[in-house]
Amino acid sequence: MKKQSTHRCVCPAIVLFLLFCACGTGKKQPAENSHDYPIQPVPFTAVDVKDSFWSPRLETNRTVTIPYAFDQCEETGRIRNFEEAAKVLTGEVERGEFCTAYTFDDSDLFKIIEGASYSLKVAYDAELDGYLDNLIKTIAAAQEEDGYLYTARSVNAEKPHQWVKENRWDNLYMGHELYNMGHLYEAAYAHFLATGKRTLLDIALKNADLLVSVFGPDKLRGVPGHQVIEIGLAKLYRISGEQKYLDLAKYFLDDRGKAEGRELFGEYSQDHVPVVEQSEAVGHAVRAAYMYAGMADIAALTGDRSYIDAIDRIWDNVVTKKIYLTGGIGATGAWEGFGPAYELPNESAYAETCASIANVYWNHRMFLLHGDARYIDVLERVIYNGALSGIGFSGDRFFYPNPLASFGQHSRSPWFTCSCCPSNVTRFLPSIPGYAYAVRDEEVYVNLFMQSDAQIPLKEGTVTLRQITDYPWSGGIKIVVDTEEPRSFNLMVRIPGWAQGQPIPGDLYRYAGEGDEAPVLKLNGKTVRLKTKNGYVSLKRRWKQGDAVDIDLPMPVRRVLAHDAVEADRGRVAVERGPLVYTAEWADNGGRAHNLILPDTAELRTEVRADLLNGVAVITGQDLILIPYYAWAHRGQGEMAVWLARIPDKALPAPEPSTAAEAEVTGSPTSTGGQKRDRPSPNGR
Repeated sequence: MKKQSTHRCVCPAIVLFLLFCACGTGKKQPAENSHDYPIQPVPFTAVDVKDSFWSPRLETNRTVTIPYAFDQCEETGRIRNFEEAAKVLTGEVERGEFCTAYTFDDSDLFKIIEGASYSLKVAYDAELDGYLDNLIKTIAAAQEEDGYLYTARSVNAEKPHQWVKENRWDNLYMGHELYNMGHLYEAAYAHFLATGKRTLLDIALKNADLLVSVFGPDKLRGVPGHQVIEIGLAKLYRISGEQKYLDLAKYFLDDRGKAEGRELFGEYSQDHVPVVEQSEAVGHAVRAAYMYAGMADIAALTGDRSYIDAIDRIWDNVVTKKIYLTGGIGATGAWEGFGPAYELPNESAYAETCASIANVYWNHRMFLLHGDARYIDVLERVIYNGALSGIGFSGDRFFYPNPLASFGQHSRSPWFTCSCCPSNVTRFLPSIPGYAYAVRDEEVYVNLFMQSDAQIPLKEGTVTLRQITDYPWSGGIKIVVDTEEPRSFNLMVRIPGWAQGQPIPGDLYRYAGEGDEAPVLKLNGKTVRLKTKNGYVSLKRRWKQGDAVDIDLPMPVRRVLAHDAVEADRGRVAVERGPLVYTAEWADNGGRAHNLILPDTAELRTEVRADLLNGVAVITGQDLILIPYYAWAHRGQGEMAVWLARIPDKALPAPEPSTAAEAEVTGSPTSTGGQKRDRPSPNGR
């Protein structure tokens, strides 16, 4: 990231004032009785994380990953695409050069801007602030007069990218115009709230106004091939109060699966039947989970119950038939998406990092709709396992797929030609503290456990909740109330499903044997009967300074078995401790992993290793060492296996090492830079 000029930090109070005043636009805000999520998250900016697990990750994202990602955008031509488009639009050149491989490369820059904006909100950085100012000027210069912004066409309209057709909007299936714009809107929302500056927001609103004038039931019929604009339009509605943005988001969802006036894209893009009639997760997993998250947003903002019913059905389908133990979704690399029920192969598991991130967004919204801890159970599993595996400790090495077994062909890459995952990580990691708490009236939900101070807004005034814990290594959590005046509220403490004998809601996975210990909760030193409703213990009282809740979540080593219908896991066992899935890696087990056998009778122990993998608790047994799944692939390439043989017949000999070409076919990064194949649909379009 090149050095840029600096700007003064905007006071957060001014940011909030501007938000409530419709950004100074004079536009109307949503009516006070407008629909919205019944539960509201406590924003990540109100949660100051101070633990040894997440704090280093968040700091590495801020100081390494975000600058590194901007550098990669400069080196690979993603920023130059905007510069080339600007030259054409100003008449400096007749036509420019599109410098990257994909039409959706604009979106990478937008996602990194979103992550950088989150970073600015948490820890102001004058250099980063100035860099964003100059970058946004370049983006503004690349926007056409009517609001259109799409460098794959603008840099050379006579000879555009192969996925760009003769006219605008002619290839909504794979052109990714609307996908890019959705990420632009999310970046603009984040940048405005972080800085109070309208520069990127004005670009986004101008673009959205163009779309409103083009698309609709009585206008151009069409939906995005890759969803995300629905989420972005909902954010523009929230920040501007303009109903037209919400209406357009709902149109893009309502018109899916309806063939009148257009050709359907099919299951790959969830465009096979109307969204309210869908019951099964199909097609490209990132597209799908973004769409389900968008449906939740629109349902919350419009009160459309049919949307909620649909995503309830689809969620049940995913957690009972189509999710990996790590929380990853999307079993097949052929279309980066869902396969048939119970088809969950390990070596070829795709479980794309972006899909895990989208799965978190979706499950968080499901919780905000329903207030049930089972959605947080899935969310927690994803962030500690399937998503966290996608970014290395150094902050500049990434996984695209996250398999549950490897013969040594996988390694994290410094970048990808299709680099949606690294750019997504930059915005995802800073958001994690925002999933820890939520409020509904006078109910305060404690969802995630991390050492932190959180400012909780209540009607009577703000209360600080202080968590003291070494989670996820220990299940001991103390929550201390800090308040100047006594406050009445209902503290809803989540008791994770894994602590109640259920790895994931449903019967797809189960623990072998019963747990010996039950969770214990104490209020000011006195044990409280552990009666849960929707996964929460309710503690309703008038809280005063120093009141404390102590939670003890036992963390025995647990064996996990899969549903018998999951062929890949028959005769195999996985291991968990607390929220962490464990794996065997070659470096700890004599250079092998697939030959290991874990009999049901073998004793397993926990051992803290401060000198290993940035400090981890390992699980040991006779001739066996297991590490947390998120930490694999940091010590070179070699075998890895999450699901281990329970009997000798299931132990596998090692095959010949995969070649780089074979790794390419499976969608895995290669040692030459992680080149990523195109994203065709199943029928080759």
